[in-house]
Amino acid sequence: MSVPASDSPASPPASPSTMKEGNPGDKGSNSFEDKIAHAHYSPPWANTSIIGIAGSSGSGKTSLSHAIIRELNLPWVVILSMDSFYKPLTVEQSAAAFRNEYDFDSPDAIDFDCLVERLRSIKSGQKGDIPVYSFEKHARLDKTTTIYSPHVIILEGIFALHDQRVTDMLDMKIFAEADADLCLSRRILRDVRERGRDIEGCVKQWFAFVKPNFHKFVEPQRMVADIIVPRGIENKVAISMVSDQILKTLHQKSRLHQLELKRLGQVAENNPLSRNVIIVQHTNQIRGINTLLMNPEIDREDFIFYFDRLAVMLVEHGTDAGMRYKPFVVDTPVPGRQYRGLQLDGEPSAIVILRGGSCLETGLKRVLPDCRTGRMLIQTNYRTGEPELHFHSIAPDISEHNCVLLLDPQMSSGGAALMSVRVLLDHGVPQDRIVFVTYMAGKNGLNRLMTVYPAIKVVVCRIVEDMEFRWVESKYLGC
Repeated sequence: MSVPASDSPASPPASPSTMKEGNPGDKGSNSFEDKIAHAHYSPPWANTSIIGIAGSSGSGKTSLSHAIIRELNLPWVVILSMDSFYKPLTVEQSAAAFRNEYDFDSPDAIDFDCLVERLRSIKSGQKGDIPVYSFEKHARLDKTTTIYSPHVIILEGIFALHDQRVTDMLDMKIFAEADADLCLSRRILRDVRERGRDIEGCVKQWFAFVKPNFHKFVEPQRMVADIIVPRGIENKVAISMVSDQILKTLHQKSRLHQLELKRLGQVAENNPLSRNVIIVQHTNQIRGINTLLMNPEIDREDFIFYFDRLAVMLVEHGTDAGMRYKPFVVDTPVPGRQYRGLQLDGEPSAIVILRGGSCLETGLKRVLPDCRTGRMLIQTNYRTGEPELHFHSIAPDISEHNCVLLLDPQMSSGGAALMSVRVLLDHGVPQDRIVFVTYMAGKNGLNRLMTVYPAIKVVVCRIVEDMEFRWVESKYLGC
């Protein structure tokens, strides 16, 4: 079988030294690691925009939040209710709550320390575990919900503008204003329908706690608000003003992210390949498979068959590069004979970058049949060229896994690869446990990835042009 001339300089056979793992701790005057020590990448959701909406109980804060989201029409906007951050109650406080005698409308009822901690984590690009509070039980539940990678958070609650630590993080401060009688009627309807209260208890709480605390704690927040919105969702002008300002902020952040990706490409353009980039040695078998795969006349069934063979080899190299083992002794079938071998030190897992990564799943299952597999959907915006995270499903204990394989058959600019690694880091996976497995990659894309994350490992079969069309998944999946 002949090899296309264009492939020979782009993907030379790896020397024995190429196949060995580089030690990130080794220092040399011209080492790759020395050149990239200060590179940094911030995902689009870093420095999350947070909008605070305060107002009286029943003033329409939640409805206003939903109206803003509908006006924005974006997938990365999350509503965070301050009701989730009520403090856990003691036995005596819980009994008073069931008698409608506990003051839930005082700032002392809110766990502001927890709220500030979660907001800071999310604003810095990390994931935040949000408590779940049950009003029927007047207690926090054992489970939590996770917020990760939103571009905008709308924080709504009666004390959204009360704590200075919170207001310092807000990009926009809104106060929702409504008539007191309307607020009371809305509160009664909500508490009876959704929180298991009776009308008598609602009225009792209103005059004992809600109304006095409104004048004492809630109303003063009007002074720090950027916008006061009367009439709630009926105020179309205010909703349009808020959404326009948010869109301008997101557009500016998008431009900065694109410039950051461009800067990383310029920094990495002339760097040598990292020692942690493992190029699969091109034996005659692999050269023959590559020749078949790149033949445009190959049948799809044959393409799938040979690509699956190559995927097995790529995954084997990935597991060899990233997995950790510990000594293990087994008693062999021969009496008195023992074999001193190795056993996996922990559980491996894999993340498929949709949709192309599914091409490598057959190879993954042949090497690791019981491997837990997660998903990420990262798509490039055709207007801006910016990668966007649309979906992720990751094991909650992934930070404890032995090794995590990231599967994507083609890497061009490296933008999606940067984002996928960032997601794993934000979920607690150390860099040195991440192995990116790909069939082909552009040199600049590889350098861009390794410039930011020098401790990860990359297993690649072919080095190609930097912006090569993603034809592998189209051929493999038939669409």
